[in-house]
Amino acid sequence: MNGSRRRGLLLLPPLGATLAALASGCSHPTGSAPAPVQAAAASPQSAAASFETVKAVLQSPRCVNCHPVGDAPLQGDDSHVHLQNIQRGDHGSGVAGLSCAACHGRANPPASYGSHAPPGVSTEWRLPPADTKMIFQGLGARALCEQLKDPQRNGGKDMAHLIEHVSGDPLVLWGWSPGHGRKPVPIAHADFVAAFKAWAQAGAPCPTR
Repeated sequence: MNGSRRRGLLLLPPLGATLAALASGCSHPTGSAPAPVQAAAASPQSAAASFETVKAVLQSPRCVNCHPVGDAPLQGDDSHVHLQNIQRGDHGSGVAGLSCAACHGRANPPASYGSHAPPGVSTEWRLPPADTKMIFQGLGARALCEQLKDPQRNGGKDMAHLIEHVSGDPLVLWGWSPGHGRKPVPIAHADFVAAFKAWAQAGAPCPTR
């Protein structure tokens, strides 16, 4: 999910048991997978409100810029096309001679560098890979929800792994600390994660449209 140039950010099994990667798969240093998300009683209204919060975050510039319709990342708070004509590439890391890592380092540059210096993050700077693009840009609520939950389109993640992804992936967290001259995601990260979990625990229902 991300800012000036991105990859990424980044759902469910038999609804309520198991369900990409704003790019690739999650690793588990301890070797243990996340606990399955258990469905909980929730009103349709509260589940819908929770997903609206999720949607608002995923379709903010910090996330949309890494999850565009096309194969060029977007930039800025206005989500304009990447000025250096960078392309996704098969793995989301750019193409030969124009890799994301050629300009994006492992941390945001100091504010003294100005707002046009390429931002950075502790993990690999990238878009989702070409075979699971995870498009957020311009999708309606139902289409976004269905894509989010579809392991064929989200990088093979079930709901538990999605929650892990949005809770702690460095590329996701970058959206709230995008560096000088970039607006962070307007909804607090803790509120976003709480809404994501509430939606998941309600069975991850999708809007009717």
